[in-house]
Amino acid sequence: MAKSTRSKSNPQSQLRHCSFCNRDERTVNQLIIAPESAFICDECVGACRDILAQGHPLEMFVRPDVPEKRALTPKDITNHMSEWVIGQTDAKRVLSVAVYNHYKRINNPSAGYIELEKSNILLIGPTGCGKTLLAQTLARVLDVPFCIADATSITQAGYVGEDVENILLRLIQAADYDVNRAARGIVYIDEIDKIARKGGDSPSLTRDVSGEGVQQALLKLMEGTVANVPPQGGRKHPHQDFLQLDTRNVLFICGGTFAGLEDVIAKRVGAHKTLGFTTQADGSIADRDYAALLQNVAPEDLVRYGMIPEFMGRLPIMTSIAPLDVAALSRILTEPRNAIVKQFEHLLSYDGVNLVFTDDAIQTAAAEALRRETGARGLRAIVEGVLMDVMYEVPSRSDVKRVIVNADAILHRTRPILENEQGQSLGWGNDSALEQAAA
Repeated sequence: MAKSTRSKSNPQSQLRHCSFCNRDERTVNQLIIAPESAFICDECVGACRDILAQGHPLEMFVRPDVPEKRALTPKDITNHMSEWVIGQTDAKRVLSVAVYNHYKRINNPSAGYIELEKSNILLIGPTGCGKTLLAQTLARVLDVPFCIADATSITQAGYVGEDVENILLRLIQAADYDVNRAARGIVYIDEIDKIARKGGDSPSLTRDVSGEGVQQALLKLMEGTVANVPPQGGRKHPHQDFLQLDTRNVLFICGGTFAGLEDVIAKRVGAHKTLGFTTQADGSIADRDYAALLQNVAPEDLVRYGMIPEFMGRLPIMTSIAPLDVAALSRILTEPRNAIVKQFEHLLSYDGVNLVFTDDAIQTAAAEALRRETGARGLRAIVEGVLMDVMYEVPSRSDVKRVIVNADAILHRTRPILENEQGQSLGWGNDSALEQAAA
């Protein structure tokens, strides 16, 4: 895999290209960054070395032979996503095929008498299972503008809150105000379940400006229209200048938790009576059957939940994101390119310290995140809490060369083990954060 100096802590950063041959970081062995954000790849460095070896004072730079870039297939997209996203195989396959067909449609506009229409995507799953990360990773792999919008801040036009066109302003800003490039981007609308109309599947008797009204305002935007976007955001008024963005080729991905949707699905399929699903004492569906129910989701279930039929018609592709178990959470801690443990290992390496998480510590952290029901987002909070004392103590000590985090540090909040260069255990200072908290 190509090496790069790109920051892995910024999931929205775009692919970087060599300033000489314009190849991106996936197709070269190494990409070197200059102070002014210029880049040069290892092959161009070799070409420059050859020029210098010839001894000519001036020489024209000859661009190395660059093979024509091959379009990414659905398998390629899935493989790239797997470097960042653990598990969720079905969701990655669905997204890869949908995105491949979408950009194939854009890149081949002439289809004779057949008009190819785009297919927006709906992701359904519990919090912290990777919905936003999947959309972010897609944009990174495809090197297209990407923005995240929160559906809860949008209201119907004329009311306090944001207009739907402000979503497109974020996309234009992500494309550095290149409207043509923004017109091929990806928009992820989070918390889409929060704009379900308040009466469920019944039409609102009063004006539902933050629910049904927002769904109606999004219809044309998602289907494809030339939208007038205020360049400074805020409310539109007739005397201001607008940026016009054609949304026919903008891919919309919506994601939401849809709490309680499993009960709607269970009523439709008869899960409580005929299909062997297990109900708990409070009448809710057992955890082990939650993912199986979501796989059976149909548009009519979401209409009963509170989404209007016209809105669901703009989201023809639906896929459910499975809840994460302990095994998946353990892999998330260590395997992705920007894994949480790798990030803290890198941070402490600046202080000349080697950070080690034992296998039982990884398992315990994953189990704790599962108990808190916060998904993958809860993993960072757990690791931050355990290492807070380390991050405070280590920078002021030159004798610490190794930090070991074991299961007790995760489960009982004991302090990690400090070791010197010879592997001998070291003591802690008296002003550690954990001691203060205990006091």
